[in-house]
Amino acid sequence: MTDRNQAKESPEKKAAGIYAASLVQSGDAVGLGTGSTVAYTIKELGRRVREEELDIVGVVTSYQSEAIAIEAGVPLTTLAQTPKLTIAIDGADQFDENLFAIKGGGAAHTREKIVSMSADRFVVVSDPAKKAKTLSTFVPIEVMPFGKELVMKSLKAIGGDPVLRAAVKKDGPVITDNGNFVIDCSFGEIKNPAELAAKLSQIPGVVEHGIFMNVDEVIIGNADGSIEVIKK
Repeated sequence: MTDRNQAKESPEKKAAGIYAASLVQSGDAVGLGTGSTVAYTIKELGRRVREEELDIVGVVTSYQSEAIAIEAGVPLTTLAQTPKLTIAIDGADQFDENLFAIKGGGAAHTREKIVSMSADRFVVVSDPAKKAKTLSTFVPIEVMPFGKELVMKSLKAIGGDPVLRAAVKKDGPVITDNGNFVIDCSFGEIKNPAELAAKLSQIPGVVEHGIFMNVDEVIIGNADGSIEVIKK
């Protein structure tokens, strides 16, 4: 299987992803996020499982992470079978100095949030470009198709600039693993992420938004292979 997200290897992402795998111990139930950085984590966990260094189970957040985990040899379970996770590891589109994060560039943020909230410890892996003093990237919002127009109108009413995410190599909108649409909404600088998160959650038709407030630590990989760890 060719992982298109890793067509060009990134030393920053690789350093962060592999370091995060070192945090996992035998007996852990691990939440496995989605994206190019955490793909390195999943593959490293698979290597350790194959070499009998680890005895773990993983819960995936998307079809993409499921495929990578199966190929890597990571034993999988579900939240129905294992509702309490030891650690969840995932990437981010951007995070600020208070460890508020925005996720959802891969349209998997609803499952990612459920998995991360099911874990005792939520670790984000990143390259330096994702770090910001203040959040400013667009917020992905998963929306029921039936509620799209109401959600678009409501987002404009609270100062957002919403755009329905279009699919690539397919006519029409992106469809999530849950069968919903994604609206990418820009708000400029987000100086109060918690306040915006509360407003988004109150809009009927919104399944989940991409503002994450439960990050415990961020692992940043650098080009020279070194890492920086930021904790709350």
